[in-house]
Amino acid sequence: MPAHDLPLLIDAARMAGRVATSFTGKTAQRWDKPGGAGPVTEADLAVNEILMSSLRRSRPDYGWLSEETEDNDERLGRDRVFIIDPIDGTRSFVEGSNTWAHSIAVAEHGVITAAVVYLPMRDKLYAAALGQGATLNNAPIRTSQKSSLEKSTVLAAKPALMANHWKAKTSPTFKRSYRPSLAYRLALVAEGRFEAMMTLRHSWEWDIAAGALIAAEAGGCAHDRTGAPLRFNNADPRLNGVVAGGGSVCAALIDALA
Repeated sequence: MPAHDLPLLIDAARMAGRVATSFTGKTAQRWDKPGGAGPVTEADLAVNEILMSSLRRSRPDYGWLSEETEDNDERLGRDRVFIIDPIDGTRSFVEGSNTWAHSIAVAEHGVITAAVVYLPMRDKLYAAALGQGATLNNAPIRTSQKSSLEKSTVLAAKPALMANHWKAKTSPTFKRSYRPSLAYRLALVAEGRFEAMMTLRHSWEWDIAAGALIAAEAGGCAHDRTGAPLRFNNADPRLNGVVAGGGSVCAALIDALA
């Protein structure tokens, strides 16, 4: 089944890219979501609409969870569910940056089985199917094999370095870098360009689902901040943070967290 779904997700991602890039980020109509949930643009909504129409037509028995679709509990009774972020990194899209991504995944009984993260402005398409490895533009990718956290670069927001997050009351001495899209952070870790990534806040499933499988299939690990396995299609679609990376560095980060 993962191999059956992956070509569908790849085609959908490329279609989403054509739709999104037909808008101009800085001039696309935008709104602010209630409760400080961030911006949404007409491009987000257009991509969501075309993905929902195309994917659900191809797999009418799959459920649907998307950042830009009002959620309900219908998906909880489905064996398989699409988990979608039409544009991950909407602020970057609005600013005219090229680091936003389409994140598209399928979960089966809580486990991601097929996934794509696509950055159309960079022509980078990351893909994975459960048990079949991960690729970037069809070439196999692997996570970094560095074993020392202190010599590693970790993708994380500045608040993750606050003392209260760490057992030693200070963060380990790794180098911090940042990218706004969580899906892209996970993909960059899978590619081996960074040793690990982490977000310690509760994180929406649609930001994480695709990238988590890609990182894992590239030989890394992807867990919540406590080291527990990630499970998807939850009634409350938020995860308890995410830590992902090459095996040794990922384990060291989790062990150091309070």
